Amino acid sequence: MEKKILHITNGSSLTDYLKELDFKGEILTWEEMLCEGPVVVRVDSEDFLNRRKTFLNATYNIEIDEIEYRQELKKLDCAEKYSEIILWFEYDLFCHINLLGVVSLLKQKNIQLPLYLVCSGRIKGETELKGLSELKPDQLLKHYRNRVKLTDADLDLAVTLWKTYCGKDHNLLKPYILKKSSFKYMSSCLKAHLERFPSSKNGLCGLEENILKIIHEKEIKSRHHLLGYALNYQGYYGFGDLQLDRIIDKLSIFFTETEDSIKLNRKGHEALLGHHNFSSEINDNIKFGGINKLDFQFNKDQNKLIKTILNPN
Repeated sequence: MEKKILHITNGSSLTDYLKELDFKGEILTWEEMLCEGPVVVRVDSEDFLNRRKTFLNATYNIEIDEIEYRQELKKLDCAEKYSEIILWFEYDLFCHINLLGVVSLLKQKNIQLPLYLVCSGRIKGETELKGLSELKPDQLLKHYRNRVKLTDADLDLAVTLWKTYCGKDHNLLKPYILKKSSFKYMSSCLKAHLERFPSSKNGLCGLEENILKIIHEKEIKSRHHLLGYALNYQGYYGFGDLQLDRIIDKLSIFFTETEDSIKLNRKGHEALLGHHNFSSEINDNIKFGGINKLDFQFNKDQNKLIKTILNPN
């Protein structure tokens, strides 16, 4: 019997697109947002699933379909019927943390098949970075033809980064920012991750400060309008509506809303000027892998995370 290719996609939109383009092989759809919430190293464990279920339900009112989840992962139990595995993940932090989890899962299952990466981002002639589902059919097919075979060193790097992300010291990610690998956007994603922690100057993470700058510089008419800007100008995060809506809601202490406008209030201007550290007022103690956001602050001068004084232990 001829062996099939297994495609692991970054979500249902891309899965539908590959089916529309009649890609041959079997598809495993990875529907997760491992860049937020608690995780453990062992991706196929009950502990992992239970932590994700609790987080997604409490934070976003999302219910994991356990039957579908287990059916998708079950495809990895028959690895002998595949000739190779193609990983379809994008340039952003959202996708890269998922990618680390998926590669670690494949290693944990001792799957020895050749692994290839199809990763979108910079497109010749385009000014903005592009997601896989945003590519035209000919562009997507070109990406597929130019897929990159991951080396043993690439796989070891992914496993190390995943274990570090699941751990308690994310400063250990810093040396890997300069490490060369087949993951061409990993450096940008690791830098973006460290800047997700509150700035030691004003208590805003990079993404939060950017949203306040958008309000300051643009004529924002509504939260929906602000969300549109935040989605388009978020750099390497790759967050969706749900995530950015939650962040905007946390930032509401910094702006005043009327029927047709959103403007910074005094506190918002003070935050942008760095007059005060507002991290405790924002009070967004979401978990990033193995640590809580408020346990650390990002010191731009030292270019590293420092332990929050209020949480010295």
